[in-house]
Amino acid sequence: MLSLDDPHWNELTHAFGEAADISALLLQLEHLPAAKEDAEPWFSLWSALAHQGDVYSASFAAVPHIVEALARDPVKADATYFQFPAWVECCRVRRRMEVPTELVQAYESALARLPFLVAEASRRSWEDDGFMQCALAAIAAAKGQTLVAEAVLELDQNVAQPFLDWFRESWDG
Repeated sequence: MLSLDDPHWNELTHAFGEAADISALLLQLEHLPAAKEDAEPWFSLWSALAHQGDVYSASFAAVPHIVEALARDPVKADATYFQFPAWVECCRVRRRMEVPTELVQAYESALARLPFLVAEASRRSWEDDGFMQCALAAIAAAKGQTLVAEAVLELDQNVAQPFLDWFRESWDG
C-alpha cells in the first residue's frame, strides 16, 4: 500500500489533476467518519477519484487505504466504505482501465478483503437497504462480477419489486 506520506502521490492523478491532496483526505478516514451528503472527506474523495464514472491512478492507490479504514471496525463503518471500492472496480472494468503496475498488488489485496469485511459487518443490523446494497456489491466486485455489483447498487426496494414482476412475467408468458 502506498504510504500516505509517499511523494509518489504527486505523480498520481485524479479528476482535477495532480493527486497530492488525496493522502490528507484519506488520513481523515482513520476515525470512520460517516459519509453524510456533501460531508468531508467523502465529498472530495468521490469528486476527485470516482468522478462521473471515471477513475484515475489515485483511485487505485486510495482503495487500499479505504479498505484498511473499513477493516478497523467493519461493524461501525457506514455503507460508503464498501460502496467506494466496489464502484472504483466497476468503473475500472467498464472503462477497461489497467491498474498501474506499482499499485496492482495492494489494490487487488484490498478488494480480496472485502468479502471477509462484509462477513464481519454482518454482525450489525442491515435495516438500511443502502448498506445491504453496498455490502453485496462489494462482494460481487471483489469476486470479479462487476456487472452484478453495479446492478446491485441500483437494486433498492423500489427497483427490486418491478424487476421481479417483470422477470416473473417474462417466465410465465
